[in-house]
Amino acid sequence: MLALQDKWIWDFWLFNEGTLDEPFWHVWFLQADKSLGDESLRHWNVSHGHATSRDLKHWSPLGTSFAPAPGPAWDDMTVWTGSVLRDGPDGRSGGWHLFYTGNTEANQGRRQRIGHAISDNGHDWSRVGDGLVLDLLPGDPVSARYEEYLDGPWDGRAMRDPWVMRDPEGEGWLMYFTARVNAGDELNTRGAIGLARSSDLQHWTLLPPVYAGGEFGQLEVPQVFERAGRWYCLFCNAGEHWSRAYAERYAAAGHGSPVWGSHYLVAEHPLGPWQVAEGPFLDGAMPCRRYAGKLAETRDGLVLLGFDYWSEAGEFLGTVSDPLPVALDPASGRLTLAPAG
Repeated sequence: MLALQDKWIWDFWLFNEGTLDEPFWHVWFLQADKSLGDESLRHWNVSHGHATSRDLKHWSPLGTSFAPAPGPAWDDMTVWTGSVLRDGPDGRSGGWHLFYTGNTEANQGRRQRIGHAISDNGHDWSRVGDGLVLDLLPGDPVSARYEEYLDGPWDGRAMRDPWVMRDPEGEGWLMYFTARVNAGDELNTRGAIGLARSSDLQHWTLLPPVYAGGEFGQLEVPQVFERAGRWYCLFCNAGEHWSRAYAERYAAAGHGSPVWGSHYLVAEHPLGPWQVAEGPFLDGAMPCRRYAGKLAETRDGLVLLGFDYWSEAGEFLGTVSDPLPVALDPASGRLTLAPAG
């Protein structure tokens, strides 16, 4: 696993700079000093760490690669989860781009926004301008589709966890992100996957949510990919953020009570329509075992990694798990964790 003696690790994102036969994996992750004492303080004392690996099991930590900006700035309080890509035609060369979530001290971290930084080596990042590339705008009818919810049970306005990839059906780029819609009496029906589009990775146009199915209060850390002709959107959430209707349907299908963990949406097209995959959560448990899962393509097939959450003794672990094999049923398209070996 990936573990640091003096820091907790949680959400992370992967990039294979090599090939399936000769992989060279990068992982960037949220980290916070264990000297804080209380793991719940980690979200507000965060930076990005970086490590590399040949096999997703043995890691070489490279230290801190990105941190909040000096204040005052829109991201002077936190830099949260994101994704990394390279802009070359083969996807493994060209300039490095980091898209990330930021918060500012000026509003006590209550208004999440999305930023952009670039690098020559994947480790030392520089913001493009002030970094800010996506926000909700007053008076904009598309922005009004999204929830500007600054009080109540959430950590403010949800606009985070950007997953950026090339548009598979044309020029330019697509950005998926965690959001909530401005509709629904039950808070746990408002979770959505937001969407934006760009031709140059610098200027982004906000679009209506690509998914707002009413099942969850939030769908965190999306990862969108194609496999065997189907599209998948991995996400994670906590059982207390399931809608009443989804929890009842889940129980009626024989899957039990709500869990914490990672599951996925499925679609025939990257822009949907998306729906929650049938069956039990891909990687769910109560208490939480792993969270914020990421799927990776290896020579031996798909694997899932997550950050290790709670130990059996109730201790927050803050490490990244070893990869777990994932099986895909070619007929149904269903993903399941496969027994190791």
